[in-house]
Amino acid sequence: MKSTFDDSKPIFQQIADMIADDIVDGQLNEGDQIVSTTELSKFYQINRATAQKGLAILVDAGLVFKQRGVGMFVADGAKKTLLAKRKQDFYKQYVQPMLDEAKRIHLTEEEIIHFIKEDTND
Repeated sequence: MKSTFDDSKPIFQQIADMIADDIVDGQLNEGDQIVSTTELSKFYQINRATAQKGLAILVDAGLVFKQRGVGMFVADGAKKTLLAKRKQDFYKQYVQPMLDEAKRIHLTEEEIIHFIKEDTND
């Protein structure tokens, strides 16, 4: 997890995003225990309720589950779920706008593929 927050979004959302990133990156695997709200609040010097709100986002999405008296754990299928969502978000945020612009300037499919392959060969 990163050590500081920025002003791009609320802190609770950044906490949820950091843990989700750790799942996607393989730093947290299915069944692994995640840090507690107390640990998060102490480490980042934030209100415990803020940390709880960030973890609640992950619980609500089915990515993390609570085991009463023990802690929170990465749910089965969490990485797969996150990857599918992020791929869809990537398509909507980057690919679709690129394709829209390509149509507007009359780029062919071959030209688009050439640009992509050219960039990845560097």
